[in-house]
Amino acid sequence: MTATAAPTSRFAAFAGWIDRYRHWTRAVLLANLIGQIGIIGTGGAVRLTESGLGCSTWPECEPGQFTPQFHEATTLHPYIEFGNRTLTGVLAVIGVLVAVAVCTDLKRSMSYRLLGLVPIIGVLAQAVIGGIVVLLDLHPGWVSLHFGVSAALVAASLYVLHRHGEGDDAPTRVVGPRAHALAWALAALTAVVVVLGVLTTGAGPHSGDAEVGYRIAVDPALLTKWHAAAVWAFLAVLVAYLVAVRGGPAPVRRAALILLAITLAQGLIGYVQYFTDLPALLVGLHMIGAAVLIAGSTRVWLSNRVR
Repeated sequence: MTATAAPTSRFAAFAGWIDRYRHWTRAVLLANLIGQIGIIGTGGAVRLTESGLGCSTWPECEPGQFTPQFHEATTLHPYIEFGNRTLTGVLAVIGVLVAVAVCTDLKRSMSYRLLGLVPIIGVLAQAVIGGIVVLLDLHPGWVSLHFGVSAALVAASLYVLHRHGEGDDAPTRVVGPRAHALAWALAALTAVVVVLGVLTTGAGPHSGDAEVGYRIAVDPALLTKWHAAAVWAFLAVLVAYLVAVRGGPAPVRRAALILLAITLAQGLIGYVQYFTDLPALLVGLHMIGAAVLIAGSTRVWLSNRVR
């Protein structure tokens, strides 16, 4: 046996041992998706309660200690920030489980197995970005990047979950050219809607900083109009897509209808929060809704083909 054959053999033996637990893979992938959406909610709580500097440094919470210390002057801010960091740790554990479950599935293609590394790499990157956010006193550019990476991880997590239920043959399109083009337009508009939403929040009163109310120096009312216009464009394309697939496969129509329900709920929350002076609870729900919208849009795009 060569020197390179022994590690390969050990990996194959480990993969064979994991096979007895392979039926848990879908549950682990689903937990990862839920966690990636959930951490957007806890990150929103950090921002909306102005707890971004509840822990003054990173990776420690305070110099010389990793956890908040209770004393008479303690506020909730350190615990909210530490709670978000703790969920990052949970997601790291789930990310390792995803890597083990997916990367060791030797019956699947290499392209599928490599996807198992995405969640843990993303979580580690987010931990570093989060630390930079703290060390740079909530720099708005890094805060926006922090959310953007979380949004990408939601889409990637949904993609891995979807791929788990597919085979490894080349994908075959199940919709017509018009619906296919509209699905790509929906994906592009999802990115536009999310980016404008991030900028709108950063320019508004819930930017995450108690001392500087508007972290991004752009008129929030103007950004809100742009964001709303993008949402209406998204809704128009989605309706056109629904018309295009009305006689198509049931999974395609179901994914589109679910996305329509998510979009209408998000629009309702968005308009209510705007006309009620942006209550923190509704802003937080809107952030979670954005994550769910990303997952729904990704599912619509994926439903256009089968393997």
